[in-house]
Amino acid sequence: MEPAVARNPIRVVAAVMARDGRILIARRRRGDHQESKWEFPGGKIEPGETPEESLRRELREEFAIEAEVEALLGMRAHDYGDRVIELAAYWVRVGAGDFALRAHDEIAWARPEEMSRFDFAPADLFIVERLRNQGVRRA
Repeated sequence: MEPAVARNPIRVVAAVMARDGRILIARRRRGDHQESKWEFPGGKIEPGETPEESLRRELREEFAIEAEVEALLGMRAHDYGDRVIELAAYWVRVGAGDFALRAHDEIAWARPEEMSRFDFAPADLFIVERLRNQGVRRA
């Protein structure tokens, strides 16, 4: 197998949305890569999109919400063996729309100290750790 650095990484964005000291997390559907794992909502960056455009599009598609992408929380690459993910996590403010569950089995609002109870996708664990260390950003 080729080393991870030789493969083209998949560029992905994730939204970190806060409400009342809790962060929105979502459980991946059966049949998806990392099925039944919890994650921070988002998805792949399409050719020609900026990370911010991609995140707004993904949130419209997955949850039927409009969102304002704010500051970058952090970036990390993760090698799953069959693919390398380059994940950029952004603080996001939710705008118009009611959450519709279109691409996940379940959503939850969790405090950083509660997140250890959820089985997260490995690529998202750096976000969990950062939230535990830095806390939830005030809106």
